This record gives sequence, structure tokens and C-alpha cells, in this order.
Amino acid sequence: MDKAGTTTLTKTEYKYIELNEDNVPIIAGTTMKVVELVEAEIAYGWSPAELHLNHRYLTMSQILSALAYYCDRKQELDAEIKRR
Repeated sequence: MDKAGTTTLTKTEYKYIELNEDNVPIIAGTTMKVVELVEAEIAYGWSPAELHLNHRYLTMSQILSALAYYCDRKQELDAEIKRR
């Protein structure tokens, strides 16, 4: 957090993904971590459309961006999921 008490976010090359102050990727405009969305995809076998049906507050663009971010960093994020 900065001096004013607001959270500092870092933009990424993914329009809908930001890194929080702990460098954890989150979906922009939400508090949902990318790994949380991926965990739902893995646990339930949900397609992007099914993820959208079950997370109505996320746009399809946010979901697809999160999944693209995951695909590009699969090994790193799979290790994080395994640690959870």
C-alpha cells in the first residue's frame, strides 16, 4: 500500500491482469487471483463459458486474459496451485 493507504497495482502486458503489491496476478477490477480462476477450471472442468456462468461479475475478456496469462506461465502458476 502507498502512503495514502491505497493498494499499488502494476500493469502487465495483459489488459485485464494486474500484479498486486505481493506480485500476485489478479484480474483487474477485482480481488480474484488468476490461480483461483484456474483452480475452478481444473476442479470442475469448466470451459471459459462455464467459468463466466459461474462468475458473472467477470467479463469473458477478463476470463480469457486470465487463462492466457496462466497458459504463458503454466509451470510457475501450477507450482503456486500445488503449494495451496
